Amino acid sequence: MRVGIIGAMDVEVELLRERLFDREDTSALGMDFSAGRLGEKDAVVVKCGVGKVNAAVCAQALIGRFGCTHLINTGVAGSLDPERLDIGDLVVATDCVQHDFSVAPLGYAPGVIPGRDRAEFVADARLREAALAAAAAVAPEVRAVPGRVASGDQFVSREEERRRIVDTFGALCCEMEGAAIAQAATLNGAPFVVVRAISDKPGIEGQAVTYAQFEEAAAHRCAKIVAHMVAAL
Repeated sequence: MRVGIIGAMDVEVELLRERLFDREDTSALGMDFSAGRLGEKDAVVVKCGVGKVNAAVCAQALIGRFGCTHLINTGVAGSLDPERLDIGDLVVATDCVQHDFSVAPLGYAPGVIPGRDRAEFVADARLREAALAAAAAVAPEVRAVPGRVASGDQFVSREEERRRIVDTFGALCCEMEGAAIAQAATLNGAPFVVVRAISDKPGIEGQAVTYAQFEEAAAHRCAKIVAHMVAAL
């Protein structure tokens, strides 16, 4: 087993880089890949950059160039269910969808890519359970729930967008990379999971904690959980 761990921003991967033993850094495709060990597991940590294209390219590089057999995406996300998911809570993907993908004029349902019969990319059950167990062990004060993650190349901030994604896809949270990583992993037959800490609530005005204020704390908490998860696999 060699685990590839992807974050979109420095704040999402810096803690994981610091925890690697026997670390070796390699630059490729404009990204910095750090290989080493988390516990007794071989791992490669990388910041992919923001958006689905960056994420997909990064995922393919981890599998094709660095020999990763399993992929984990860590980072932050916006809550699409503000009553159930508060800032600081954790979503572990059951599956992922692309909420901004549509070829509806050709008769396809929202999110369905031609050539596929479903919009969702299903996460690995073993990795999901390992993530939930790690959350319980490392951060028992955090509510960690399984659910659908929706990805798109846009920062969702308006209530009408939040409602559209919920009504169409039934997702619990939204972000900008997970579903692209899920698609690349699925095409390669590689197990994957997406682990996201809630950093904000799109469409909710007057939040006591803003995205900018909570981003670093949420990302570090998520990375801490992922580090424990990988070591325990």
